[in-house]
Amino acid sequence: MSMPFPAPLLRGLAWLLGLPGRGLRRRLARRFAARELRRNSKRARIVATNLALIGADPALRAEVLEHTALTVLESLRLWTRPPARNLREVVAVEGEAVLREAEAAGRGVLLVAPHHGNWELLVQWMAARGPFSLLYTRGASPALDAFLRRSRERGGVTAVAADAHGMKPLLRALQRGETVGITPDQVPEGPGALWSTFFGQPALTMTLIHRLAGHSGARLVLGAAERRADGRFTVRLQALPEAVTAPPLEAGVDALNRAVEAFVRPALAQYQWTYKRFMARRPGEPAVNPYWPHCY
Repeated sequence: MSMPFPAPLLRGLAWLLGLPGRGLRRRLARRFAARELRRNSKRARIVATNLALIGADPALRAEVLEHTALTVLESLRLWTRPPARNLREVVAVEGEAVLREAEAAGRGVLLVAPHHGNWELLVQWMAARGPFSLLYTRGASPALDAFLRRSRERGGVTAVAADAHGMKPLLRALQRGETVGITPDQVPEGPGALWSTFFGQPALTMTLIHRLAGHSGARLVLGAAERRADGRFTVRLQALPEAVTAPPLEAGVDALNRAVEAFVRPALAQYQWTYKRFMARRPGEPAVNPYWPHCY
């Protein structure tokens, strides 16, 4: 998607769209979800396909779409308001002792942050603790990329683009004892990926987390900012099992996907089911795209 607007204008639009408070955001999100379902939009069809693939209740579709809209509206606000103000939305933290122990080890912390709840709020919460680098996917245009990068770096985040040069600055940050955040649940491009299973479906999965941990000795912590019924957030943190970083690599990737799956299941509707996570297929298997043609 082309974004013809300059970054300052994008920031102004984001500030305006971020005006609604929690109550109005919820009402807008419900209206959005109802409209998507009524129109049977492409987004609604992708959600329905994903829920069917993982064997989830199809009635979750409306709730997933509502949480999707909430994440967008919240993020626009998070990107354009002072981080200290944003962090007042976090009213509880579960597992903070796990994070403190990982930080105290002094070998760096790899925050494994699935697309669950509001990951932008989690990034700001982590950056408030100390130096934090974030691996991110570049925006679809230079203006959008500049807007996203500047918005995230306001809170002291170092944004590192997910490209061929991304591993070096992340590794240096870990070797300094800092924290690095990576989302583990995007379909990786190019080399550095293995086939695994996620929610019972074949899923091409990144190996960058395992390579960074192996080179740095960093501790791995799974985290999310999960939305509460009142619209505020609980930050959830837990240690990843040792099997994630133990050889062989294939078993570690499997263990990572199992841990992420178990982590998001209690609030399944807050996961990013609008993403075509299961589009790829293992070599040698029939080239069947479960999203084709109804999700295009």
